[in-house]
Amino acid sequence: MRPELKAFERLIEIIAELRVGCPWDRKQTLESLRYLTIEETYELSDAIIDRDLDEIKKELGDLIMHIVFYAQIGSETHDFTIAEVIQSVNEKLIRRHPHIYGDVEVANEEEVKRNWERIKLKEGKKSVLEGVPKSLPAMVKANRIQEKARGIGFDWDHESQVWDKLMEEIGELKEEIDSGAQKEKVEGEFGDVLFSMINYARFVDVNPEDALERTNKKFINRFQYLETKASEMKKDLSDMTLEEMESIWQEAKTQSMP
Repeated sequence: MRPELKAFERLIEIIAELRVGCPWDRKQTLESLRYLTIEETYELSDAIIDRDLDEIKKELGDLIMHIVFYAQIGSETHDFTIAEVIQSVNEKLIRRHPHIYGDVEVANEEEVKRNWERIKLKEGKKSVLEGVPKSLPAMVKANRIQEKARGIGFDWDHESQVWDKLMEEIGELKEEIDSGAQKEKVEGEFGDVLFSMINYARFVDVNPEDALERTNKKFINRFQYLETKASEMKKDLSDMTLEEMESIWQEAKTQSMP
């Protein structure tokens, strides 16, 4: 037996044993595991952003454990087994890759994506956007919506068109702010700017979620450097002038930090 199959089989056995012998594991349900799985997914995301390969390995293990745990619960209620879960995804992958497992020919990645969305509609989906989870964070959701629309050909032709649209949306936002418009109108235009920014990110091959998270981490590191320096100077940040803080901030930018 291949080592990965042996390891997976052992994990299935361990989860089954824990469901019998451990009070905490025995108590878990699909619903109680849900928020823990979300937490594990974000921990994996953090590890990927940090490029911590050892941590990525650990977090992937936690996610696999959760999948087996869900399947164990499903088998106990006679709803589904881990074998059925895996077989289902196997069948889906084969069905949605006819250019590999069939006689369909594709020229590039874009044609693969378009075929994928067409096949999903044939499988009973009423909308291309139906597969975007409602509970996704807004930025991630916007990116997925745009990717799925692009998958069936609804997209701009050139990067310059998207940039022009972004500038147009920024102009409309400025007009609403300058005219003293109500909050709802300003919010609507602000949302349009963000949506256009995310759209432009796709055209310059930038993941907006990753980009913003790296900027968040950079700001945190530099701000904490500022706090440390202020403490060494025996000063409270609230008592420092903006010029003093800016001087330390510029110093933080020269340090070996993100």
